[in-house]
Amino acid sequence: MALRELATFAVSSGESKGRIYKEVQPDYRSEFQRDRDRIIHCSAFRRLEYKTQVFVNHEGDMFRTRLTHSIEVAQIGRTIARALNVNEDLTEAICLAHDLGHTPFGHAGQDALNNCMKNFGGFEHNLQSLRIVDVLEERYPNFPGLNLTYETREGILKHCSKNNALDLGELGERFIKNYKPSLEAQIANIADEIAYNNHDVDDGLRANLLDINSLNQSELFEENFKEVVKKWKSLSKRQIRHEVVRRMINQIVCDLIENSKRLIQDYNLKDVNAVRESKQSLIKMSKISEKKHNDLKRILRKELYEHKQVKRMTLQAKKTIQTLFDTYMKNPEFLTNKLHEKIKTNIKSKYEKKNARIVADYIAGMTDRFALSEYKRIGNER
Repeated sequence: MALRELATFAVSSGESKGRIYKEVQPDYRSEFQRDRDRIIHCSAFRRLEYKTQVFVNHEGDMFRTRLTHSIEVAQIGRTIARALNVNEDLTEAICLAHDLGHTPFGHAGQDALNNCMKNFGGFEHNLQSLRIVDVLEERYPNFPGLNLTYETREGILKHCSKNNALDLGELGERFIKNYKPSLEAQIANIADEIAYNNHDVDDGLRANLLDINSLNQSELFEENFKEVVKKWKSLSKRQIRHEVVRRMINQIVCDLIENSKRLIQDYNLKDVNAVRESKQSLIKMSKISEKKHNDLKRILRKELYEHKQVKRMTLQAKKTIQTLFDTYMKNPEFLTNKLHEKIKTNIKSKYEKKNARIVADYIAGMTDRFALSEYKRIGNER
């Protein structure tokens, strides 16, 4: 079967800006397929199985984790990339790596760790994802990290302050110059939004923290729910839930593809540089669908993320992260032997920032259940 020819504005593997450490080109894979494979086989990716999406991991086996979420994002991203004739392999690699830097306990954990690190440079999960693939993974003899291509690393770094961008060289330039990343990176970003918005509806209903009445305040949910119950009279609640969510995703994705096609055509993009210099996102929903999408997001925030049961988990998560950070900083002997030895060489006060980053890296890499077991161990051994 002949290879599909990509659009001129797609990122071609053969024209990649390359890797930090030069390598021999793979025989039977593209550079972006190699990136994807390295991400799938890395330790941080496997640990996503035990990191929460909304619910703490031990709350139930049926809820989404960061791993299942990442796979769902990749599926949506590939669909959009293929429809727009851009690079599916690059899109998939970015989608699979986008949450590698997430802490245990989801956004609550990130907020808590950022608060712990406020005097030491802060903590942000996109930068942490980049740190994992550039530095922290230890798998190869010739370089640290995974040595991914520039384009995959660019897509992983969705957000970055200008101060942090100054330390990132070429990778940080787009945040300084207000350029946009590749269309593949833009697709991965919005596929993430689509996935968590719709799948949190599924998990919220399954957990009985959301109900149909509150969700029917969302036009996107209501119109699809009415169609489903009108067409099928005898579906179970589970079937209704799955069918409504499936239809919502399809509706938003189809709208996104058609609207993005129009934007790309209007800009008459000649190449990847034209994408970067456009200075606005070209992968966008129509205004009508964007409003529906954002209305659903607001309802989820109010009814699910601020639900008393979720907030109770959030408070426990923040307490756990804070306790771990404070304990490791004051008593590094609670860390692994390897990290303890590393910190002992930095005992002078001027190295406190470096020690804090070592501790933050360790905590951010924890799964939910390991963080909770460490919290319990520390309490027992004090």
